[in-house]
Amino acid sequence: MRVFVAGGAGVVGRRLIPMLIAAGHQVTATTRSPARTAQLQQLGADPVVADGLDRDATITAVTAARPDVIIHQMTGLAGQADLKHFDRTFAVTSELRTRGTDHLLAAANAAGTRRVIAQSFTGWTNQPAGGPVKTEDDPFDPRPAASMSRTLRAIQYLEQAVPAGVPEGLVLRYGILYGPGTSDELIEAARKGRLPIIGGGTGIWSFTHVTDAASAALAAVGRGAPGVYNAVDDEPAPVADWLPYLASCLGARRPWRLPAWAGRMLAGDSVVHMMTQSRGSSNAKARRELDWTLAYPSWRQGFASGLSQPAPTRVA
Repeated sequence: MRVFVAGGAGVVGRRLIPMLIAAGHQVTATTRSPARTAQLQQLGADPVVADGLDRDATITAVTAARPDVIIHQMTGLAGQADLKHFDRTFAVTSELRTRGTDHLLAAANAAGTRRVIAQSFTGWTNQPAGGPVKTEDDPFDPRPAASMSRTLRAIQYLEQAVPAGVPEGLVLRYGILYGPGTSDELIEAARKGRLPIIGGGTGIWSFTHVTDAASAALAAVGRGAPGVYNAVDDEPAPVADWLPYLASCLGARRPWRLPAWAGRMLAGDSVVHMMTQSRGSSNAKARRELDWTLAYPSWRQGFASGLSQPAPTRVA
C-alpha cells in the first residue's frame, strides 16, 4: 500500500519506515527540516518538507501522495524537558495533537484515505483510582495535576477526533518510550544517580521500546478495527521496582529516596504524580486484535539489552 508517515524523521518514524519498506509498502514521509530529507531517502521513503501545523502544506503533501494509510507520528519536543512546567514542555506536541490532527484528517478526506493511525500516550493519563492496570475502556484522570491539564486535553482531543474523522481511525497509546534517542534525560539522570524514588515509588509505569512502538504502527496498517489500543509492554511496574533495576543495568548507584513534599518543591506536581499515582495499562487488546508481537515484552529485557540498539540507517 501507499503509506504516508507524518513525522517520519522522528524517533519512531525512523524505525518505522524501514519496517514498512520491508513489508512491501511505498512510503512518503514528512519532515519540517530540509536537512533531514537525505536521511528519509536513505531509509527508503520519498521525503516531503511540510510543517504539520500548516494546513495547506499538509493537504498538498497528502493529496499528492494519495496514500491508502496515514500514520501520525508528529511530536514537537526540542531541547531539555522541564517537567515542572509540563504543559509548557509539551505545548508544540499538544498543538500537533489538536490542530495537526485536524489538518491530517482534512487531508485524508481530501485524498480519499480511509485509514489513519495516530500516536497517543497512556500512563499518567489514567485515573489514579481502583486497580493498578487499566484497559482502553477505563476513564482518563478527571483531576490531573494542574501543570498537565492542557496536555491531557490534547490527548483526549486526538483520541476522539481520529476514530470520528475517518472510516478507519486507530489510536496507538504508547507508554513511556525508551531506547536510543528517547528518554535520554531520564536515562542520564539515572546513570548519574540523580533520579530519586519519590514518596513510596508506588506510581505504576508502562513502557514501550521504540522498536515496539514502530512495530505496533506497522501492525495497525493492515489490522485492527477503529478505536484505541494500548501499545505498551507486558509488565506495568511501580517506580520502586523498575528504577533500581534501571540503575543496576547502567552500573549506577541505587536510587535514593525523597519524600513527596520535597519532590513537589523540587520537581513539581507532575513528577510527584507520575512517581506516586500513575496507573499502568494493559496491552491485551493490541496483542489480540493487531496480532502485535513485541521485541521487548518487558522493560527488564529492554533495560538490559535495548537501551543502545542503533536505529536502521539504510534499507537492507
